[in-house]
Amino acid sequence: MSDHEQQQPAPRRGKVLEALARAERKIFTRPAPKSAKARMKFLRTREKGSTKALAERLGTSRRTVERFLAGKLTKPQKRLQAALVEETESEWKPQVRAQAREQASTSSSMMVEVTAYFGFACRGSSYDGRERSITTAISPTYAKQILELQAAGATEEDLHPIVAEAITESYFTEWGTRAAGCGRTSHTSRP
Repeated sequence: MSDHEQQQPAPRRGKVLEALARAERKIFTRPAPKSAKARMKFLRTREKGSTKALAERLGTSRRTVERFLAGKLTKPQKRLQAALVEETESEWKPQVRAQAREQASTSSSMMVEVTAYFGFACRGSSYDGRERSITTAISPTYAKQILELQAAGATEEDLHPIVAEAITESYFTEWGTRAAGCGRTSHTSRP
């Protein structure tokens, strides 16, 4: 390992999928239900009133669902709480979510904020690598690709290359108007 590689901090990868979920939550006009009972009621409507289907979806018993709906239970166990949060957020405001996705992928683009470590290989100068915060608008084309990959069930590893390419194009090369040949080098592409 070279001296330069030893000086770099350990890479921190942001969580793209979590960031997309946070961005979606910000567009909602009303927050998703918070209590376990309210979440159960909401999800039961999504299952067309079936407590059996809801119990299967949450990985719990039908009787547990019925107790929460009746108000006899109020504090779910950690696993059930996590399932309630995930399922509620995935179903909340589908039309609003679809409109925001359509707008981002056709006209308004998407803002991306990342913390990156970059610099030149020259040590002992102002060109030493360091962490920098970058905020940039990526093109609707990239936004559409990212959102389509997310909808198709992409993993963090699937999304990182397209996000990196989008940031390179919008921030570093300004859509081909400067820094021709700017790209990731072998020492910055480590996981």
